[in-house]
Amino acid sequence: MGQIFTVFRKEVTDNLRDRRTLMSALFFGPLFGPLLFAGMISLSLQRSVGESIETMQLPVSGAENAPSLMAFLTQNNAEILPVEITLEAAKELIDAGTEDVVLIIPEGYGEALRSGTPAIVQLVSDSANSNARKNIRRTESLLRAYERQLSVQRLMVRGINPALINPIAVEDVDVSTPTGRSILLLGMMNYFIIFSMLMGGLYLATDTTAGERERGSLEPLLTLPVERWQLIVGKVLATCLFMVLSLIVSLLAFSVSLSFVPLAEVGMASNFGPLVAARIFFVMLPFALIGAAGMTAVASFTKSYKEAQTYLQVLMLVPTLPIIVAALFTLKPTLALMLIPSLSQHLVITGLMKADPLSLSFVATSFISTFCIGLGLLALATRLYRREGILG
Repeated sequence: MGQIFTVFRKEVTDNLRDRRTLMSALFFGPLFGPLLFAGMISLSLQRSVGESIETMQLPVSGAENAPSLMAFLTQNNAEILPVEITLEAAKELIDAGTEDVVLIIPEGYGEALRSGTPAIVQLVSDSANSNARKNIRRTESLLRAYERQLSVQRLMVRGINPALINPIAVEDVDVSTPTGRSILLLGMMNYFIIFSMLMGGLYLATDTTAGERERGSLEPLLTLPVERWQLIVGKVLATCLFMVLSLIVSLLAFSVSLSFVPLAEVGMASNFGPLVAARIFFVMLPFALIGAAGMTAVASFTKSYKEAQTYLQVLMLVPTLPIIVAALFTLKPTLALMLIPSLSQHLVITGLMKADPLSLSFVATSFISTFCIGLGLLALATRLYRREGILG
């Protein structure tokens, strides 16, 4: 253990000397990811809430033909901009991007309403314009609401109960909780947690293998009176340390940044307090061994520092693939899925954030299976370092 600790201390000290690499591994990645994620969610929620209350400017041609409709639109935060243009001119405005949507009310609108026939209005828009989509949806929603209002009034004038046109009344019984609904927005947070962990150990795993080989310091290191397995264990443990530090920084950043996300405005809540963060830390702890040992094993095949970085950056995408699969197929936690690293952590963390009751057997299976796979990768890395070709 003394020899392992000596190697561990040597690698940690060398990595601490490289301030630029240290800042990139422990601060820029773990901090930038959570802040970017929280900022994007906040901006999305603020825009969503703002769209429903802000006044929308709506160009209308023939507004004098439908005074009741204009009054309804005005009451629902629509500012009417009277214009006198033809359908072709409206199309040109939409194509040029001058307007998002134009409403055209023909002269026969009022007469059609009085006669009981459908009154035609023309809504000119470009559905391929993503910037105009919110105004298009909002205008269509208002027109449908006005249509329903007129339908109810016509039935009541004729002495008919409006409920007759709705033979089935559907009552939505939503069993979701505010924390459960927040997973729709925060579900990809696990991706940032895993990615920041791997970033924390990437530079050290590369430098202690391909970097030392390229500098020529690996050969004298192997001549020291230290068993190669002790040498590899010390290097991997040093990489694990920086991955764990990166995990801590990432969890702290998420705890702080999520408190500023306005989830309550859309009926959601974030369950990411200190206790949940501590439990997530425990769940992710064995994954550090998989990441460190896996990156060390892969880097042992490479011939240069740059080549090692290329392979390891591709390797970092592998643990995120199960998270994408889980999101696509809405996987539920099962004992079998707890045997898959990164996927089991994703499912357990999601359950913690939703405040769902989790089986201790699931957590234990995830922890033990991930740790055992990490030991297997550590044994593989040790075996690879016993090759004579390790010196290139």
